[in-house]
Amino acid sequence: MSKHLSTEIEKLKIRILALAGLVETQIHRAVKSLEDLDSETAQKIIDSDFEIDQAEVEIEEECLKILALHQPVAIDLRIIISALKINIDLERIGDLAVNIAERTLFLCDKPPINLSFDFAEIRRKSLSMLKDSLDSLMRLDADLAKKVRNSDDEVDQINRQMYLYIGAEGKKKPDQIDSLLSYLSVSRHLERVADYATNIAEDVIYLVEGIIVRHKPTFPEGHPKIKQ
Repeated sequence: MSKHLSTEIEKLKIRILALAGLVETQIHRAVKSLEDLDSETAQKIIDSDFEIDQAEVEIEEECLKILALHQPVAIDLRIIISALKINIDLERIGDLAVNIAERTLFLCDKPPINLSFDFAEIRRKSLSMLKDSLDSLMRLDADLAKKVRNSDDEVDQINRQMYLYIGAEGKKKPDQIDSLLSYLSVSRHLERVADYATNIAEDVIYLVEGIIVRHKPTFPEGHPKIKQ
């Protein structure tokens, strides 16, 4: 690797990690705004989304410039390809933060409702997956990335349970159906956060090991094949 290419790749890594930090902060703020029904914070999240969009465009342009000028191969090429894919997933997580903030604004104008469903569980698991996927990226830790990948089914199952719960509650409380559907939307958005965290984890595995695992089966935690 030439010294100039090495410098450009290091700068690219820093920009990706900076975007990752910004996106993680936004999704946490969005969830907190929902929990507190904090319309002011929700509006700030919506208004600041352009920062993530702009960063995503700049990183993509940087990746394309490196490809055009340096024609990287082997590990350098894997870094650029992974950066392009992770960049897109981070921007989409930023969009999900906006979607959750918009649901918060809607719910702020509605009478509060009492959910007996453990909404906190899908929030905790999806945000934990996001944190671990970004940690695996920062540390280039393929084992941690595999752990993230094997956690995705748990979040999918919770989201399916939420659908059933909201359907039953909607029949009993038709006057609250709009609010119930808003919480269902948030559950879906968090499930999508987990999906994008899984995508990032799979890109980390590709980056570290050069293996595409996107369509390979996953296993529950503790399974003897979990590291394969």
